[in-house]
Amino acid sequence: MRALLRMPSTYIAWPLLLACAVTASIFDLPEGYLPGLLLLVIGALLVIAADFIGLDRLPAWQALRERDYAHTRDGFVGLAFAAGVLLFCGLDLALFPVAIIHDPSAYAAMEGGHEHIRRIADLCWILPVIGVLCTHNRPLRYALIAAGLLFPVLVIDRNRIFAGVTALALVTVFRRDPARPLPWRAVAGLGIVGATAFSLLGMLRSGSVATVALPFGDFYKAMPAGVQWLLLYVSAGPYNFASMIAKGYRNSDFLMNQLVPLQGSIATAGTGIPLDASNVNVGTEFLPFLLAWGPLGALAALVVLYLLMRWSVRRIAGSTSLFALLIFLRMAYVCLMAPFAPQAFIWMNFGFIGLCLVLQLIAAWLPSRRALLPSPY
Repeated sequence: MRALLRMPSTYIAWPLLLACAVTASIFDLPEGYLPGLLLLVIGALLVIAADFIGLDRLPAWQALRERDYAHTRDGFVGLAFAAGVLLFCGLDLALFPVAIIHDPSAYAAMEGGHEHIRRIADLCWILPVIGVLCTHNRPLRYALIAAGLLFPVLVIDRNRIFAGVTALALVTVFRRDPARPLPWRAVAGLGIVGATAFSLLGMLRSGSVATVALPFGDFYKAMPAGVQWLLLYVSAGPYNFASMIAKGYRNSDFLMNQLVPLQGSIATAGTGIPLDASNVNVGTEFLPFLLAWGPLGALAALVVLYLLMRWSVRRIAGSTSLFALLIFLRMAYVCLMAPFAPQAFIWMNFGFIGLCLVLQLIAAWLPSRRALLPSPY
């Protein structure tokens, strides 16, 4: 299992295969939908094959475990970064309605500058990582972890909950003594917390799953409502992707809107896209490429995403920087979420990567702690 976690394909291919398997299991797929699922499966298998040929791997576990950024230049810049994110989280809660308290529908209200504040507050997923790696002060560490996990609950942002839990779980695994078994209990506990929060917030934010008119099979209908939300979250992307292939729908606007800042809305809700259920409007990371360039465009996007993941692995293997680790954690998460919706090929993701590269450069320019100490002579 440790060897599997070191491979770039683990974070993209296996989640995609799982999502396709769940989709095939819970839906009575309409005629013509199966080729779309098979395209995703073929892409995932190609990525796995390429990974066995390639040599890019995460560093040895001992090297990852020894990364401690407290009292280092990276740690100082990381804590300053966390302070900036916390400031915007506070502004978000102070200036705008708190969705879980006032109105669950307020999670989508982004008027009056809310959108700009939320873009920074959305980075709250870094707070648990920085809390674990950049300070030995327990109250500060626990405060950063709590803030990173509680803010998404207050604003009913399920995506950020998953991002924070995923990053914290990976860091927990990386910091485990290689001589000891992987901390599956801790990881499973984080997974249960994330899944429970998602299910409860899904019911609060979107209402009953009974409002979703899709061809569910008997297996799905027999599940409790909370489990149904989880299954739908996993499978909705591949289902809609397969639907668009079956219908032959094309529209390049979605791809342009997500790649070019302020170009237009990336939302599919309320548009002319012929979804089977208008309230289930996600379609994997590769749907915009499918709509713009067809099945080959979608397959090319999958390959490029894998190459970006390999690049992030290569950087963390060649650098001990905190910000190389943050880039890897971000890429790992967007790859895990690729079966759901676009998060990698959006300008905000590229902006985060660019910001981390700048912060790494700033940390390298700062004087070391040893340089600041008085000379003994």
